[in-house]
Amino acid sequence: MPEADVPGAADAAVAAVPVSTEAAVAAAVAVAEEHGVRVREPVVLNDSFNVRVHLRPAPVVARVPTVTALGRARPQDALARELSVVSFLAEAGAPVVPPSDLLPPGPHVRDGVTLSFWAYAEHDPEREVTPATFGSMLAELHTALRGHPGGPPLLGPVLDEPLRLLDLLSATLDPGTLARLREAHAELAERFSGAAAQAQVVHGDAHPGNLLATPGGLRWNDFEECMAAPVAWDLACLLRTRRLDGRAAVRAYGADPEDPLLRACLAARGLQGTLWVLLWALRFPERAGEARAALDAWLRDPTGETR
Repeated sequence: MPEADVPGAADAAVAAVPVSTEAAVAAAVAVAEEHGVRVREPVVLNDSFNVRVHLRPAPVVARVPTVTALGRARPQDALARELSVVSFLAEAGAPVVPPSDLLPPGPHVRDGVTLSFWAYAEHDPEREVTPATFGSMLAELHTALRGHPGGPPLLGPVLDEPLRLLDLLSATLDPGTLARLREAHAELAERFSGAAAQAQVVHGDAHPGNLLATPGGLRWNDFEECMAAPVAWDLACLLRTRRLDGRAAVRAYGADPEDPLLRACLAARGLQGTLWVLLWALRFPERAGEARAALDAWLRDPTGETR
């Protein structure tokens, strides 16, 4: 998901309720043990848009959509696409965190909870990746992805999912703000009407937080939003990061940060991120003030430049 630099919250709740951390862990442990993986000490590594659980002592991480499960009619479809793309890349020798080989990686559905299983990779979150390294690695990733046989929807997370998010958030936003968000989405959909000609499979969420520093080197992670799109989409994700100089990384990739298609992607990324942050906040209501600030930033500047 978009980088969680600014969590948010809305004042009212939508009808749906995110999967709880406890339910996510319980489902992951139950499915793993059914397949012969003994779990003695499940450790939650991350609890944000998804819950990630290290099923210690096994080198397995369960990924459980929680907030993201609200925004997708069939969250298992997104996990299936992710597993397909990452399996393809792993077989091609690309630097990725692969699906687990200790049990069927999924997707699984247990008691209404969707999940998948991945290899555990130790990583150093404090290690800094330079713009030059990130840009060149993203270019190499796109080259590898061009060989993928296809299947992900064209701009699905950009054009389709926001419509569902807008419906979910309709009770939490004032009518004027909701109308502006819907209008912005419609305008962006029109701008992407000819995008199919430039589309290939892309990462979908290519910010530095999804390039892990592991003992075996830098490895890509979190392809949950993989889709068919212009490569400019991943570059827009990079431009919006706060973790490094995104413009320098885009230039290292070999692209122009001022390219018109990239700017359209930047605006779409800004809208997408704003909507997900608002929905995410239903799980973290203590961040309501920051949430309002995030929405206000978009209302002042819907170009995606401001975070």
